Amino acid sequence: MDAKTETKTLQHFIGGQWCDAEQGATFEVLNPLDDSLYCHAAKGSGADMRRAVDAAKTAFAGYRETTPTERERWLLRVAELMEARQKELVDCLIDEIGSPVQKAMFEFTKGLTMVRAAAGMCRNVRGETIPSDRPGTFSMSVREPLGVVAVITPFNVPLIKTTRLVANALAVGNTVVHLPSEMAPHLTVLFAEIVAEAGFPAGSYNVVTGMGAEIGDDLTGHADVDFVTFTGSSVVGQHINEICARNKTPNTLELGGKSPTVVLADADLDKVMPLAARSIFMFAGQACIGSSRFYVERPLYDEFVKRFTMIAGKVGMGDLRDPNTVIAPIISERQRSRVQDHIADAVAKGATVAAGGAWEGNRCQPTLLTDVTEEMTVCKSETFGPVSAIYPIDSYEEGLAKANDTPFGLSSAIFTRDIDKAFHFARNIGAGMCHINGPTIHDEAHVPFGGNGESGVGREGTDADMEAMTELKWVTVQL
Repeated sequence: MDAKTETKTLQHFIGGQWCDAEQGATFEVLNPLDDSLYCHAAKGSGADMRRAVDAAKTAFAGYRETTPTERERWLLRVAELMEARQKELVDCLIDEIGSPVQKAMFEFTKGLTMVRAAAGMCRNVRGETIPSDRPGTFSMSVREPLGVVAVITPFNVPLIKTTRLVANALAVGNTVVHLPSEMAPHLTVLFAEIVAEAGFPAGSYNVVTGMGAEIGDDLTGHADVDFVTFTGSSVVGQHINEICARNKTPNTLELGGKSPTVVLADADLDKVMPLAARSIFMFAGQACIGSSRFYVERPLYDEFVKRFTMIAGKVGMGDLRDPNTVIAPIISERQRSRVQDHIADAVAKGATVAAGGAWEGNRCQPTLLTDVTEEMTVCKSETFGPVSAIYPIDSYEEGLAKANDTPFGLSSAIFTRDIDKAFHFARNIGAGMCHINGPTIHDEAHVPFGGNGESGVGREGTDADMEAMTELKWVTVQL
C-alpha cells in the first residue's frame, strides 16, 4: 500500500457526482492488521443521506425505462472494468479489511460471477398470462421495479455483497442508495468508480459513507425508500426490521449465525478435515456461515479432535500477501474484545482449549474448544472469530437435536455416507441452507442464500432478488 492510498480521503457519490460530506466531516479507516491509518472517508450525515435518496428517486423515473440491452451492457462493462482493476480491488480487500490474498482472490472471482449473473436477470423481468372467468378478457401480470433500494453491506465480504445486491437491484430497473460498513468504504468507492465508468445513468447508484449507527435510520426509515436489504448483526437487523414494519417497507435481512456441522461415525475424516478447517478458519471465522459448532459421533470424536488440533496448529498466520496465509486480523478492537471474552468465559467455566486461544498482534490463533457447556457464552452466541467448539454425540438423532438447539438458522452441514440420514437431516435442520458432505461456507450467485429465525428474513440471489426487488401488477384488457 503506497503513501497516496494511506492519505486518500474518500467522498460520497451522489447523483453522479463526487462530493464531500456536509461541513466536510471525515472519519478514519484503519488497517486491521496493525491499526495504522488506511484512509479517511466522508462522514455522512442525515442530510447527505436524504440528498442521496432524493437523487435515486429522481433518477428512477428515467432509469426504470431503460431497456434490457442497456442494463445488460452496463453490467457486463462493470465486469470488464473489474477485471482491468483486479489488482486495485484485491489490494483494497487485503489492506482495508485484512483479507489474506487467497480470500481476496476468491472474493474478487465471486464478485465477477455476481455481476455477470445479474446481467442475465435483465431479460427475465417478466410476468405471465392468466386465465380469466370474464368472457372476452385478456388477463396478464407484469413485473415492475420497486423504486429506490437501500443496500447496507458488511465489512467481511464487501465485494461479494456489493456486487450481488447492487447489481441485482440495478438489473431489474431499481435505483440504489448504498451505505457500506464504516470499516470497508474504500472498496465500495472503487466499485462506484467502476459503475460510473461503465455508463450507468447519474443517480442510478449512490454511495454515502459514514457511521451506520448514526445515519442508518435516515436511510432505512426514509419514506422514499421502497426496499431495504441489509447484511449484518441480528441486533441491528431486528432494529431495521422494526423500522421497515412501521413503514411497510419490504426487506431482506441476512444476519448472524451459529452454524452446526454434524460428523457421523461413517464419515471419511480424510475428506472431512480440510473442509471442516475451511468452514471456520477462512477469514479468521469472520463469516456468518462459518461453522462454530461441530457435533461428532463418539467413535470418531477423539480422532477428529486430534486431527483438527494438528491442523489448527499449522494454519498460516504470515504475511497477508502470502498464499499460504489463512488467518486474518480481527477487524476492530470491539470485535477483538468479543472474541477474547468468549474464550476467557469458556475457560473460566471449565472448557478445554484443545488448540490456540492466544493472540499474535490483532490475530487470534485458530482456536478449538472442548468440554463446552450451555452456560458458556460461546455455546450459544456468535463469536465471529476463528473459534469453534467440538461436542461428542452418541447418535445421529442427538446430533440433529443439538444442531437445532439455537435461535439461529443460517447454514448447516452433515458428513455421512448414509443417504437416508443425510436427507433426513437436510429436511429437518432448521437452517436456510444445508450442505451434505460439504462445508457450511458456500455461496453461488443464483442460489436462495439466507437463513431463518435470528439469522434473517428472506433470501438473496438472482431468482430471490428478482422476486423481492420487483412487484407484480395485474392487467386486464376487455376485448
